[in-house]
Amino acid sequence: QVQLVESGGGLVQPGGSLRLSCAASGSIFSINAMGWYRQGPGKGERELVATISSGGSTNFADSVKGRFTISRDNAKNTVYLQMDSLKPEDTTVYYCNALVSNPTRRHYWGQGTQVTVSS
Repeated sequence: QVQLVESGGGLVQPGGSLRLSCAASGSIFSINAMGWYRQGPGKGERELVATISSGGSTNFADSVKGRFTISRDNAKNTVYLQMDSLKPEDTTVYYCNALVSNPTRRHYWGQGTQVTVSS
């Protein structure tokens, strides 16, 4: 079993910053890509925010480019999402995702953390 534990969500004013963290633990041989998704407008829909490969290659949604940064600490099996210049439309639940080999490859999800951007 693999667990992903997220932290760092909360309430912030427009223009402010938050840093999300997600630590993976359990039966892990290796972690390929890690990333963050967020709840979209429709129920059950999750949209990509940012991903990072084991080698450090990153990918961002157009809506967050230039404002969000993703990084990871492979020794700690942890991924971070630095969110700057936050906007009210960034308000939603953010989910961590990891593609784990143990040894079969499958995606795991965190429980979600609420981010609210409001004055």
